[in-house]
Amino acid sequence: QVQLVESGGGLVQAGDSLRLSCAASGSAVRLAAMGWYRQAPGKQRELVAVITISTIIGGDYTNYADSVKGRFTISRDNARNTAYLQMNSLRPEDTAVYYCHARVGLSGYWGQGTQVTVSQ
Repeated sequence: QVQLVESGGGLVQAGDSLRLSCAASGSAVRLAAMGWYRQAPGKQRELVAVITISTIIGGDYTNYADSVKGRFTISRDNARNTAYLQMNSLRPEDTAVYYCHARVGLSGYWGQGTQVTVSQ
């Protein structure tokens, strides 16, 4: 079982930055990938960014939704089993609940979500 704890959400103005964190814990945590999804009111949950973890130093692979490319950056701290989402140049349309997701083998786990609200 893997537990994910997210933090870093909040209310900001357009153009501001936020950094979300997702700490994974649990026994024998061997993460294969970590990602961020978001769900705005009345919309489906969508992928924001994902990092596929490599055992080779510098071998991680990242992928982003087109709407956040160039503004958001996903990264991880392997020693802390923590993933980050640095969000710059935030826009009102980025307002959503952001969920962390982790994949361990064939199993997937979700965090509880953190609210990000971007005002005009």
